[in-house]
Formats: sequence, C-alpha cells, structure tokens
Amino acid sequence: MELTEKGLAKSAEWESKGYQLPRYDRKAMIETTKANPSWIHFGAGNIFRAFQANLAQELLNTGASDQGLIVAEGFDSEIIEKMYRPHDNYSILVTLKADGGVDKTVVGSIAESCILDSSNQAEYKRLREIFSKDSLQMVTFTITEKGYSLVDGKGDLLPAVADDYQAGPGAPESYMGKVASLLYARYQSGARPIAMVSTDNCSHNGDKLYEAISAFAREWTKNGRAETGFYDYVNDKSKVSFPWSMIDKITPRPDASVEEILRKDDLSGLDPVVTGKNTWVAPFVNAEETQYLVIEDSFPNGRPALEKAGVIFTDRETVDKVEKMKVCTCLNPLHTALAVYGCLLGYQKISEEMEDPQLKAMVEIIGYKEGLPVVVDPGVLDPREFIDTVLKVRIPNPFMPDTPQRIATDTSQKLAIRFGETIKRYLADPSLDVADLKLIPLVFAGWLRYLMALDDEGRAFEPSPDPLLASASEYVKDIRLGDKDAASRVAPLLTNEQIFGLDLSEIGMDKTVISYFEELIAGPGAVRATLKKYTA
Repeated sequence: MELTEKGLAKSAEWESKGYQLPRYDRKAMIETTKANPSWIHFGAGNIFRAFQANLAQELLNTGASDQGLIVAEGFDSEIIEKMYRPHDNYSILVTLKADGGVDKTVVGSIAESCILDSSNQAEYKRLREIFSKDSLQMVTFTITEKGYSLVDGKGDLLPAVADDYQAGPGAPESYMGKVASLLYARYQSGARPIAMVSTDNCSHNGDKLYEAISAFAREWTKNGRAETGFYDYVNDKSKVSFPWSMIDKITPRPDASVEEILRKDDLSGLDPVVTGKNTWVAPFVNAEETQYLVIEDSFPNGRPALEKAGVIFTDRETVDKVEKMKVCTCLNPLHTALAVYGCLLGYQKISEEMEDPQLKAMVEIIGYKEGLPVVVDPGVLDPREFIDTVLKVRIPNPFMPDTPQRIATDTSQKLAIRFGETIKRYLADPSLDVADLKLIPLVFAGWLRYLMALDDEGRAFEPSPDPLLASASEYVKDIRLGDKDAASRVAPLLTNEQIFGLDLSEIGMDKTVISYFEELIAGPGAVRATLKKYTA
C-alpha cells in the first residue's frame, strides 16, 4: 500500500486493514479550497497533522464544510518537499489509546502545501494570492513560542529582523517579517478582515503574535516602507484580530513501534526523513486520544464551524483561565517536573515515570496540593477532572512513546509560567503561605542539578536544547557531587526573574532551593534519596 492519491484508490485494501479513509470528494475539496481558501496554517509539524488537519477532516467528513485547509512551512522547507508533496499531502494519524487500542486515520484535508520563502518567487507569489482572497477567514500557527520572538536570548534584536525593518515588506528574511509582509499584501488588496490565531502552547499566544506583527507594521510605516494605514489596519480589531487560544494534545516524535504497526500492514514508503535542519519527519504522526482547543471567539471575517469538531469558542477571559489552569497547574508543570527528574533518573519514557512511587507522588503533590488551590475554574473545563485525566489516563498511557528528554527542551523558558505564576498567586492571597510550597522549589533545585548534566549515578548525559542552557550551566560547571560550598555559586541564578518569574531571594525561596540542591548533589543516589525524603 502506498500513501498517495494513486495508492489510496485501492480503498478496499486500506479499509480491510482498519484504516479510516476520508469520506468526501477530495478532488472537489482541493479545487474549492485552492480557489477560495478560508484557512491557512503556518507550521507543518506533528501537532498540526494530528490536530488542526484532523479537525478540518472531521468537518469535511460530516458535511459541515466543503473546504480543507492550506499549510505553509517557514522554518524547514524540506518537510514540504520531501514529505508532504511526495505523499500528495496525505498523512496518517495513529491515535494511541490508554487501553492499548490503535486508531489509524488517513488525513486528506490538506488541499495545498506551501513554502514560506520570500526568495522563491513562485512560492511567495502563491502565498500573496492566498492572503489577498476575500474568502480567507483565519490564519493559524504552530511555530513554537520561539517563532514569535524578534530578539535573541540576550534581548538583542535578531539580525534578520533588524535588516527586515530597514528593507521593508518586499522580501523579508525573518519568519515574522514574512508573515507581516503577507498581511501587508492583504491590506493592499483592500484591507480585508482576517483573524491571526496562534495555537501554540504558550501564555497569551495571541499577544505574542500581535506584538511581532505590530512591530513590523510600526517600523515599516515609520521608515516609509509601507503605507501609513498598515499600522492602523493591524491595530483595528474589526479588521485584524489576534485571539488567544489554549491547545492541548501530546504528539511525540513518530515512534518506531508505530512504524512497525504500519509496516505489518504492507504500507510502503515509511522511511523517515531527517532534513538538513535535523527535523525528523515521517508519513505518519502518533498522538494521544485526548485533545482540547479553546479559542477566543474573535473572527472579523467569520470562521469555519470548528465547534462541530469539538473546539470550544469563548471570551478572552475564559481562555485566559483555561490556559492558566493547564499551563500553570494541571498539565505543563507536571510534565516539566517529570522531564527534569526523569532525565536525572535515567528514564526514557514519561509513562514509565508514573510507575515510580516517588515521581508519581511528586506530581500529585504539585498538582493537587500546591497548584489546585489557586486555580480559577474557567467554567468550560473542570480543573479537577482535567488533572485527574492527566495523572490517571494521559501521562501513564504506556502506549505513548513520549520522553522526558523531549519535554525537557527549553526548560529555562518554561519555569516562569509553569511554576512562577503559582508562586505569585500564593503571594497575592493572604489566606495562603508561600512557605507551604515544598515540591515546586524541589523542581527548581532539580533543574539546577540537571544543569550539571550528570544523572543520579554520576553518569554524563546530554541536556536537551535550551536557549539559556550555556549561560545557566555556568553557575554549576565547577560543582561536583559531594561538594559542600555550592550555595554561593548558584544563588545569583535564583534571582533571575526571566527564568523563575520572580526573584526567589526576595521571597526567601532561594534558601529552600539551595538547601534541596545541596541534598541532591550529596553524591550518587542523592536524587533518589531526596525524592524519597520529600514525597513520603
């Protein structure tokens, strides 16, 4: 069996092996979507294929829409060239259920795949055409939080951004510059309305997108590179909106065990591609069954009926509550805690960590005891039910091949939101005492121990990518297991509000973190001993 238009013509063979195929006229869908697109998405990675593309397919399958969507990739064009187009923009979604069941779905809702490259005239011309269409209602993104940043880790303007500010919207080099230039094309074609919707897993994601696009609009109009009305257009909510959203679905890197399932079905062409930018892509994506997408309902040109596929549309305040519930309490902090300590204890699967009594107790205390008291119920999702599902179904799912090493990526960028916000809520509530937080500072101490790049047995490991890894590691580079004078060396790092969300020395938490850290570095086995002590 071959994952192409030609191969899928043999539908009976696919269906006999348990594959759910598209239940719509794909040729008609492609023609309709290309002629009058309503939805384009930036970021062609796994979360998009497992979530957004499948949402569009659900609408097509039920007749709620006759349109699919268009995807554009701006970071790594080889994903499109070597994976999407050779498979006629099809992919396979393998849903791994906690009960061991596997659903195999052929997703065909992608009508067209594009490359965001201003130096490629044909590709860029097509994107400008799409953005100039009256029919275009929304632009969505999954480009990671770093994708919206215009500055480096030191806060300095990225060289490509600085160049784009001066050169204007003709042929930008930076990602956000390119997106801003496409929006400028829409402005020039009649200032048509549009919703720019970040669905990345970061706090107030719509604001991050707005700030980047608005910065380009401001600089270009100031420099005379764009019409003066462009900045007003970007800042007119009746024309351009930047809704907040909360997204939640775990989509690990395609796993060899899932690939083997598909190979047993005689599916050919499954070999993964590793691009020049070290992106690992395959014709399939594996993901958990649970998913949530909550979006602020602000769409000046209308929107697809995604509520019919389970998307929750609500107001900004509710999205904020849902986002804080998930990112600051009910999922992300627990993942980060397991990632840090999973690496230290040599785990290769997140699910296996939930069989470890100390790690299981750690995340239960962080979630139920320390986090849940400061969660505001958003109304559309129940916090306790959410965390119950996380700790009893989602993370323990033995069929999900997620790793602590993947989740440990960019930890320095996550601590402030995932734990700092809870600390701030304790400080703001006179009925709560920040000194009662015992396990959150243990995570901070665990991260300091992680920066040493030695596991609990003293064996070296490779820390996951992180923009502040090099600078943060400087504070522990001379520390050895068994050292007695570590406090003075790590104390300055604990004042970093960018990393922790606040200066830990101002609230006295630095002393707790340092005390834990000294216990964690006492010698081989100290990580386990410390966890036993504080999770008993």
